[in-house]
Parts: sequence; structure tokens; C-alpha cells
Amino acid sequence: MQEEKGTISIHTENIFPVIKKFLYSDNEIFLRELVSNAVDASQKIKRLASLGQYNGEVGDLTIQVKVDEAAKTITISDNGIGMTAEEIKKYINQIAFSGATEFMEKFKEANDANEIIGRFGLGFYSAFMVADQVEIDSLSYQEGAEPAHWVCDGSTSYEISTGQRTTRGTDVILHINEESLEFLQKQRIQQILNKYCKFLPIPIQFGTKSESEPDGEDADGKPKYKTIEVPNIINITHPAWTKSPSELTDEDYIKFYHELYPHTMDEPLFWIHLNVDYPFNLTGILYFPKVKNELEIQRNKIQLYSRQVFITDEVKDIVPEFLMLLQGVIDSPDIPLNVSRSFLQADSNVKKINNYITKKVADKLNEIFKSDRKGFEEKWPDISLFIKYGMLSDEKFAEKANDFCLLQNVNKEYYTFKEYYEKVKDIQVDKDGNIVYLYTQDKSLQDGYISAALAKGYDVLNFDGPLDTHFAGYVEQHGGEKIQMKRVDSDVIDKLIPKDEQIEQTLSEDESKKATEVFEKAISRPDMKVEVDALNASDLPVSVTIDEFMRRMKDMAKTGGGMGFYGTLPDNYKVTVNGNHPLIKRIVESSEEDGEKLAKQAFDLALLSRGLLTGAELTAFVKRSVDLI
Repeated sequence: MQEEKGTISIHTENIFPVIKKFLYSDNEIFLRELVSNAVDASQKIKRLASLGQYNGEVGDLTIQVKVDEAAKTITISDNGIGMTAEEIKKYINQIAFSGATEFMEKFKEANDANEIIGRFGLGFYSAFMVADQVEIDSLSYQEGAEPAHWVCDGSTSYEISTGQRTTRGTDVILHINEESLEFLQKQRIQQILNKYCKFLPIPIQFGTKSESEPDGEDADGKPKYKTIEVPNIINITHPAWTKSPSELTDEDYIKFYHELYPHTMDEPLFWIHLNVDYPFNLTGILYFPKVKNELEIQRNKIQLYSRQVFITDEVKDIVPEFLMLLQGVIDSPDIPLNVSRSFLQADSNVKKINNYITKKVADKLNEIFKSDRKGFEEKWPDISLFIKYGMLSDEKFAEKANDFCLLQNVNKEYYTFKEYYEKVKDIQVDKDGNIVYLYTQDKSLQDGYISAALAKGYDVLNFDGPLDTHFAGYVEQHGGEKIQMKRVDSDVIDKLIPKDEQIEQTLSEDESKKATEVFEKAISRPDMKVEVDALNASDLPVSVTIDEFMRRMKDMAKTGGGMGFYGTLPDNYKVTVNGNHPLIKRIVESSEEDGEKLAKQAFDLALLSRGLLTGAELTAFVKRSVDLI
């Protein structure tokens, strides 16, 4: 072959600095790009052989990645289709820069140029981010082809001459520049290959690794082992998501889960195998991990691939936000290797993928609920947060989830929305026809209020999750007609579900006024409003409650629910004095000093039952109790 020197046919000298500094924000992806090219070349020779267009031996297609620290080189070698000198000139010199001028004009002012990587065929040239010289040694599969050698120093000049390669395939040799010497560390290369190439369809070898194998027995009959060197194969070429669900057992899915997340001890609750080829191509497996009482939005857990090449674990524009609680893999060739957020937000395929995944997840949950209600209920503590988050944030998911979302009461019984409505609609109805759902956010702190409700024959829901303050509003809107959610301690029980019947008060008007004055003086707190009410004599003498609306707004402000104004307001409580309780009659009839002491004691007991009595007030209460005894 005649040696040839030339200039890459572009109209600017500035393309390489742009590639190095601007086009790629993360220089480690050079290895992904070059290994992906090697995989493509290897798959093409397999394809040609299967079509009868290549009659030679396909042979071992393992791709080799080698580091030579002394020579400061990284070499990526494949046994794929190879290239002739003319093909190198075409694919490396011309096509790669066919859009370079347009690129420079259109994107030199761009804020996020990552979106056009690949559109201009610049993947190969990512090598120049880390190398000050790149060589290609290649021998085409075509009969009679001559080996070709190409070299470029990062300028627009190149040389082509006869190559050294004697077998089909391509070597890409990178002469690493001084700023990128970190990539000559074998541990660093291993890390990058593990990240981007773990599931590529062609074996990738990076040197060797040591393994132990049995080596007979020692003198005591105990097994002996010897250390051997074996090829260090980076990848699993046929990961679970590329197979049909019929080929896989539960053990296969769980094994793959631990391949994805080797440091996770727990096993997934269940999984969904995705497989669609119209109107877009998508495969993958989504796993439901255990998510309990903390809002653990496990970002960077779902991994996005394109034809088994890792792209990113920032998938929030592909997967609905509530599904970020899931783990697993999504693989779609319809998403280009190099993507930006703006691309994902605008791409129609991404929107379709988003809707498809939402539907598949909802359908799977509904299927489990219908086929195994008991098993679904057992999983509910682990999946309720995920489902409620989805219902609050995604309307399409919510429409389906209304059929399988469960409400749990304090007796640990489960009901669907419809079932619970039927359970309480005739009992927990107030004088205006509202169906009142009572709930607790802390069974231990609100036990007295729960007991009072249960004694009335009412039911109390358990709403102690991190999203349940927000979810209470959702249930009011979607759980049935005229539903009101009230926390069980937001008023005395007879006021929570007011009926038409009136209870006579035994205190006279003057005694009622005196009781109010005694308690206001004993309490002496502006955040406590005293009211004397006619309640059952068996009810508590004093109750401390906070208005449902105000408390819910303040709770939502704490959890970032957009109610920030309410979060700045002080807590205001209502002190309900039971005018029909014998203790109140005694307080009214006592001397001023004794009445005030008893009122303070009764008030502190009410605070204690709510967990609101702390510090010096608690100490004073204990001392006063001892004195009274």
C-alpha cells in the first residue's frame, strides 16, 4: 500500500478542542465509545456469517482491553469485520465529520451540547479527550484485503499506511496524554468497564484474574486448593432482561437482581419483565425493593441501557418520578447512547415509554392483588409508600390503583376504598350526611382517643406513613362521596362525628362560666383556648385537641407540601372541659386555690395523654401528684 498523508475534510481547525473540552463532559466515556464500536464490529461479522456472506471461521470474538503503563497506551482489540484503507478514510475521516461545520455553527453557543453526540458520528473521536495520538490497525474480513494503519495526533492531519495486523479485526491504540494518566491505572479501567460494559453482548476481557481450584487433598485428607490465572471477563453477555420470561425461573430473577446490586442483602418483593416492540422497542426488568417507613427515593437505582450498553442511571425523565422507588434495568435502542435531559424531555418515544411503564406496573400490582389478596396484604407495609406516592403524583396510575390501594385500621384489617366506604357509611355519618373517616398517626400517643372512638363502635384507620398527611386529602376526594378525614385526636369524639341528639349539661350557666375562668387562670397559656362542653359523664374531664385543618396544613408544610405559610404559624389547641364530669363539678365547688390546683392537674393529665407534657412542666406535675397523694 502506498503511504498517504492527508487532512480531514472539515472547514475549521477547532473541532478537536471542542470535542475535548465541550462536547463530552465526562472523559471516562471514551472507553465506552470505543468498546461499543468493537462490539458493533464483532456483531457484524456474526451477522454476515449467518447470512452466508462470510464463509470463514468466525472464531473467538472476545474483545481485549489492554493497558501498557510503560508505553502509556491503552489498546482495544476486536476480531470483528475490520476495515480497509478506503473504509478508514470513509468512516473515520469523512462520515465522522460530515456534520462538523454545522455542529460548530449550531452548537458553539449551546448550554448542553451532549444532546448532539452521536448525531455527527463523533463517538470515535472521544479518544482524543485522553490521548494525544490515536492509531488504528485493521484488517478487513474481505478476501485479499491488505492490513491498514491510520494515525492522527489530534489535529486535522492524518497518515494511512500498510498495517501490521495479520488476523481479521481492528486494534485502536491510544497514546495517553499527560493530563489523563489516571487511565493507565488498571483499577480505574476495571471500574469504567464494570460501569459501562457489564452486560455487553460480546465478551470483554481485561487481563487475567486469580482464582482458586481444588488440588487434591493434604496428608490429613483435607481438600487442597491452588491458585490459577483465568481470563478476567468483564461482562455477562446474555443478561436476564434479554431473555424471554418463559426461560427464567424466580431464582434467575433473584440472581440477576444481586448481579445488578451486589451489595444489597434484601431480596426483591417481586418484579416486572418488560418487553415491547411496538410502537417502540423496550426490554427490561423492574424490581420492587422493600421500602418501609421512610421516603427513600432511591435515585440512581434504575439503570438505562441502549442495546446492552450502559447509558445512565439518571432516568427520571424516562421513568415517572414515583417509579424511582423501584430498581432494575430498562433497555431501549430508541434512546441514543448519548442523551441529555433536554433531549429526553422532548423525545416522543420517551413519553410513550413513560406511559407504558406506568401501565405495566399498575397492571402487575392489580394482577397480584386479584390473584393473591392475602400475599398482597402481607406485602402492603413494604409497597404502600410506593403506591401512595404514585397515586398522589400520577393521575393515570391513580385511576388503576384506586382498585387495589388498601386502607389498614388499628386492628390490622385491610380494606379497599369501596370496602371501607361500605363498612362505615351507615355508622360514621354525621348530622349533615358526611361520612367521617377517623384515623391515627401514632397509635401509642393517641391511644386514649382511639379507645374512645372504638367504644362508640367506630373504626379508626392507621395513617402513620410519611405521605399519609397528603394521602388523607386524596382519600377525601377519591374514596367515595362526602368523605371527611379527621384525626382521632382533633376533637372530642362526640364533636368529631356530631349527631342530632343533644346532651344536657349539669352545670348551670354561672358554674360553666366559673369553670372556664378557673381553667384559663390555671393554664395561663395564650395557645390554649378553653371551652366547656356538655359531654357524656364517662368521657374524660379534660381533652386537649388541635383543629384538623390547621394541623394537617402544618404537617404538610413540614413534609414540603407547599403549605409553607402554615408552617410559620404557632400551634393553637382547644381545651375541652367536660361540664358533665364529676371532677369539674368538684372544681367549681372548691375554694379558689384548691380548684385551680385540681384544674391544673386535670389539664396536665390531658397534656400527658398527648405526649405534650415535657421538661419543667412534667417535673412540676410529678411533684404536684406526689403532694396530692
